[in-house]
Amino acid sequence: MARAQFNLLPDSKYERLKTEKSQRTLKGLFIFISIGATIIFVFFFLATNVLQKKQLSDSDKDIKNLYSELQNVENLNKMLTVQNQLGSLVDLHRNKHVSSRLFTYLPDLTPINVSIGRVGLDLKTNSITIDGTADSQKTVNVFVDTLKFTTFSAGEQANDEQAFLTVVQSNFSVGSGNVSYTLSLTFDPLLFSNNILDANGKQITPSLKVPRLTTTRSVLADPANVLFNGQTTQDKPPGGQ
Repeated sequence: MARAQFNLLPDSKYERLKTEKSQRTLKGLFIFISIGATIIFVFFFLATNVLQKKQLSDSDKDIKNLYSELQNVENLNKMLTVQNQLGSLVDLHRNKHVSSRLFTYLPDLTPINVSIGRVGLDLKTNSITIDGTADSQKTVNVFVDTLKFTTFSAGEQANDEQAFLTVVQSNFSVGSGNVSYTLSLTFDPLLFSNNILDANGKQITPSLKVPRLTTTRSVLADPANVLFNGQTTQDKPPGGQ
């Protein structure tokens, strides 16, 4: 036979008991959260003030020990100096000048009847001094204009640039059967640069474009030359007009 259960508590008391039960549940949850937060706080406190300080202290000890070991290495300063110098060799090589190119340039620039006795190359001021002899003043003037109108390019896609920015005949004298001259030049630094590279990192050597002159503007500008009377003459090919 089924039993019937009757709730004889008044509604007000039932609601109060329900509220007290909810409050106990919330208090328990709050206590649990507080304990968890306390544990986390203690953990971070220990990690910051104990573990971290110990790690720093151990690191200081290791640094001191390693430093002491390095100090006991014989000739350490010399070894470090040599290593630094070796590391800078690549940059030094790229920034140095290739002065040997001068011996490649001069044969293309010098007319047949011009002799060079002395060449001074100053890579700090980008200047060249040339002393020598020639068969005539006209030949020297041809040499001067050849230098003035010479251009160069560094790479297939590069534009032509003036090779010698200034050309001055600083000395001239007439001797027995020849003339002596001194030329002072300033040049574009790229002519002797070592750090011009193509897309593949290969070094590029500047290429000179030397004009082939017979009678030049310097000859016309020379008041002592009455031969040309303001007109230039150039070699013509056979059968030319």
